[in-house]
Amino acid sequence: MPVHENLLGGPPPTYLPEDPRAEAILAESGPEEAATRYPTFSLAWATLAEQAFADGQVLAGYAFARTGYHRGLDSLRRNGWKGHGPIPWEHAPNRGFLRSLAALARAADAIEEKDESERCWTFLDDSSHEAYVALKG
Repeated sequence: MPVHENLLGGPPPTYLPEDPRAEAILAESGPEEAATRYPTFSLAWATLAEQAFADGQVLAGYAFARTGYHRGLDSLRRNGWKGHGPIPWEHAPNRGFLRSLAALARAADAIEEKDESERCWTFLDDSSHEAYVALKG
């Protein structure tokens, strides 16, 4: 696959590594077990946030989303992210962070933290327009 240089000089995309062990626990035992055994695995936190929000547990959803968001930021930084730049949605390991960010935006809006909600949606769109389109809907 050819590598295309960014002619505008922006930062390169960040691709988080796969975590097959955490993914297996998530698939076999669910998000609570995955978050317990692999607390840095943002996809487990995003799933917990989405489930809580769907069940009407807005504050729990907010807390789970915030945890997934911060764990994701830590992972991004460990993998070369400098605080901005593309985080591609099409790269499956990035989706835990991106889904956590969208869940945080949604939950912040539900508790009337409008500024935080707007910042999160903007951050999501700036990081991955594809994720924004897929998750904002």
